[in-house]
Amino acid sequence: MEDLEHKGFKAVPSEYFSGKAFLKTLVAADEVTNCNISDVAFEKGCRNNWHTHPSNQILIVKEGVCYYQEEGKPIQKFAVGEVINILPGIKHWHGASPDEPMVHIAININTDKGMVNWMEPVTDEQYNG
Repeated sequence: MEDLEHKGFKAVPSEYFSGKAFLKTLVAADEVTNCNISDVAFEKGCRNNWHTHPSNQILIVKEGVCYYQEEGKPIQKFAVGEVINILPGIKHWHGASPDEPMVHIAININTDKGMVNWMEPVTDEQYNG
């Protein structure tokens, strides 16, 4: 998690995350490419707020362990190389484990439908399962 700014990462808006997270856009959506691909780095214990996507979001874990939870279901843990396909409209959150940082690739398809609908923060009780 050191020296991320020199690697092209920028801090994400703190109102949508508990803890520090950083984003590096790899492919920006435009009039030709209806997809956005980014690396997202989470410090240990960091997670994003509950949210939904108007189209699929695909996460690929690059470093650490990704905590992922859909509303009403238990937390799942994904290791390096594992993939999560989040269907449209599914309320969920994701973030790093309490023990180590985590980096995942986030692929947002059909960006013409929108990117993300942010909701309330994940409580410590929810995060700790």
